[in-house]
Amino acid sequence: MERTAVNPVTWSLELGFNQGEAVSGATRTLYISGQTAMSGDGTPEHAGDIAAQLRLAVDNLEAVLSEAGMSLANLVRLNVYTTDVDALFPHYGVLAGRLGAAAVAPTTTMLGVTRLAVPGQLVELDGTAIA
Repeated sequence: MERTAVNPVTWSLELGFNQGEAVSGATRTLYISGQTAMSGDGTPEHAGDIAAQLRLAVDNLEAVLSEAGMSLANLVRLNVYTTDVDALFPHYGVLAGRLGAAAVAPTTTMLGVTRLAVPGQLVELDGTAIA
């Protein structure tokens, strides 16, 4: 698989994402459902702590990738949903750092939403990975 970053502007690179990515030679695509701060048995974790919820959501995202024989390095698209964009931004480095450590800058969209499916959840991640 070959990935080519498409960045007519470069400000997004500081935040850890490309404006676009052209992919060729991919043989498998994984579509990842929204991952939140849920324990393995489906119990919501870290009520009111957006930083801890973000860390666990990334852990859960990585668990899905791993189960498919992939890693964050395979992520080409990431959507970030949050009930409080202003509260999430100071902790966004948690996500950007994990992506940077994987040497990946997937195209990313952050959306502020009224609420998530599970009451008390503050952040949710979904994405697309290729291999």
